[in-house]
Amino acid sequence: MSQVKELNQEVKLTETELTELKAIVNEINEVQMQIGGIEAHKHELLHSIALKSTSLKDMQKTLEEIYGKVNIDLNTGVITDAPDS
Repeated sequence: MSQVKELNQEVKLTETELTELKAIVNEINEVQMQIGGIEAHKHELLHSIALKSTSLKDMQKTLEEIYGKVNIDLNTGVITDAPDS
């Protein structure tokens, strides 16, 4: 049987115990809030990469219309014929 039931009266934590308990709960809440923030940022980044991928595909299509199927060196911009598929 717990001490509360045995004494049948109000039993309180010590100030030290209560302070420590509150600190731990607050730390958990803070970490959960940080995780939520990270997840929101992750969602924004995933949306951003989807938009950038669409832009890349559009540019690839435009360049293919101009130059045909070629390879482009991203460091120099040099265009070479693409090997036959």
